[in-house]
Amino acid sequence: MMFLPKKANEDADYKKLQFNKPLAAILAAVIGILSGIVGAAGAFITVPVMLVILKIPTRVAIASSLAITFISSIGSTVGKLMGGHMLLIPSIVMVVASTIASPIGAKISKKLNTKVLQWILAALIMATVIKIWIDILT
Repeated sequence: MMFLPKKANEDADYKKLQFNKPLAAILAAVIGILSGIVGAAGAFITVPVMLVILKIPTRVAIASSLAITFISSIGSTVGKLMGGHMLLIPSIVMVVASTIASPIGAKISKKLNTKVLQWILAALIMATVIKIWIDILT
């Protein structure tokens, strides 16, 4: 879906961005329910929906997905921590490492063509899908 041609200009002024808000709310609810069922944050679903259905530019979709995932994961994290389902030390190490590396990734992303960003995102999603299927089948 992410590679289908889009009419939207990727370099347009993001402050004037318009999209169908009722449709976005409905899609967000569906994605939230599906994410809750499978235990994923939903970013792998959210980005293609924002790109293809809501016609949001790639950079805005990726950044928005990060914010959405961060905020929606707070409650899940607290619940899993309280339930004893989380390895605290490895989780803290991952948070610190990603907090240090994320600004570097953001600077690199700013310099990349949006098509390259789409291919990188698609490769990460595909790798995740393959890993999940391998885990299911073995």
